[in-house]
Amino acid sequence: MAPSITFLGAASTVTGSKYLVRHEGHCALVDCGLFQGYKQLRLRNWQPLGVAPAQIDAVLLTHAHLDHSGYLPLLARDGFHGAVHATAATRELCGILLPDSGHLQEEDAAYLNRHHLSKHSPALPLYTRLDAQRCLRQFHSHALHRSFEPVPGWRATFSSAGHILGAASILLEVGGHRILFSGDLGRDDDLVMAPPEAPPQADTVLVESTYGDRQHPPENMVDELGAVLAPVAKRGGVAVVPVFAVGRAQSVLHAINLLKTRGTLPRQLPVFLDSPMAVNTTALFAQHPQAHRLSTQEVHALSHSATMVQTTEDSKALAKRHGPMVILSASGMATGGRVLHHLALYSGDHRNLIVLTGHQAPGTRGARIAAGEKSIRIHGQDVAIRAQVAQIDSASAHADSDQTLAWLRRLDHAPRKVFVVHGEMAAADRLRERIAHELHWRALVPEQGAVHSL
Repeated sequence: MAPSITFLGAASTVTGSKYLVRHEGHCALVDCGLFQGYKQLRLRNWQPLGVAPAQIDAVLLTHAHLDHSGYLPLLARDGFHGAVHATAATRELCGILLPDSGHLQEEDAAYLNRHHLSKHSPALPLYTRLDAQRCLRQFHSHALHRSFEPVPGWRATFSSAGHILGAASILLEVGGHRILFSGDLGRDDDLVMAPPEAPPQADTVLVESTYGDRQHPPENMVDELGAVLAPVAKRGGVAVVPVFAVGRAQSVLHAINLLKTRGTLPRQLPVFLDSPMAVNTTALFAQHPQAHRLSTQEVHALSHSATMVQTTEDSKALAKRHGPMVILSASGMATGGRVLHHLALYSGDHRNLIVLTGHQAPGTRGARIAAGEKSIRIHGQDVAIRAQVAQIDSASAHADSDQTLAWLRRLDHAPRKVFVVHGEMAAADRLRERIAHELHWRALVPEQGAVHSL
């Protein structure tokens, strides 16, 4: 029998990446992500996976972002005992991200219970910090371009995808069939990260489509960021920048440092990185110089051009300071974390600024702020949005539609089939159309739960 793929996530949506590959009694899961955004998507995290975790032989991760790795603690707690295969940087980043995710799950449940805001009594976390720490024992790291056997008789090889530290595309060779998972593709013109490598030849390709229906603007992130931060610094306001702790925080820090060097921003403008995850991630850039464009001096500047805020007490103390200042804090789509406290504190003042960087998944607070809503709910309270809102479109760490097609064109031969995944329906279908009409390849957008024989 031919191998098959079951789409357990990131099918007609941009979140929850999970692809189950089966062949002759064995199965492996490529990516193991959480659903985020709309409540109906988040509820999928609580539903049965569709395969017993104990039946899965191995998990392979393209990278560490939670929409690709954040379901792992639950999978392991519920019976998965196999190995989790990843690059070294992905393993290190998961060591930062997953325990923090478990901690936030516990905090959210505790808050709901304290304030009697849940229909469940008691509200329970999806998983705990301890669940996350335990699953980290199952990780095995692999170098790029060195094949390994995740399942007896199967071969897997990582190649660099750009995007963030450790991000990889995965070539999986099963039953004589070559399946390529793009993972999240970075940009050729990224400010910090190296560009993605050319894809290896494959019979079937799964390609992400986060930006499948658009092109990045011609402006660069440094100029866009300078144009909005300079006025707020001049008027003594506070800029709150929700950032992804892995990738976006470091790009924005680097851009601010360049703006200070150029004189666009005052050198004495206080900048705070209020995210322990982002602080720890920033330190990893020195350990993986081949993955990014930054010089040794620029990596050093990442850790010294801002005040690194680790403790909750230091985070709360920021509220006693006056502007001007810039606060970078996770999460990047304002779905949780310390940034919510800063948004609650500063969003009501017209002198202040909220800077949204990159894609805001539908259903998140970030998407609602970007859409111009005048009030958002934080910790059970309605918070007025009177601050200026700026969305920096050039900050994305994803390849756009043209860049994704250019990556696909680097394949030596047309694959038999392309599955367009990890994108909202409009973006995924537009990229499908372009692949079909411009490359003349067979392409389709799979549905959640669909099973396709290869």
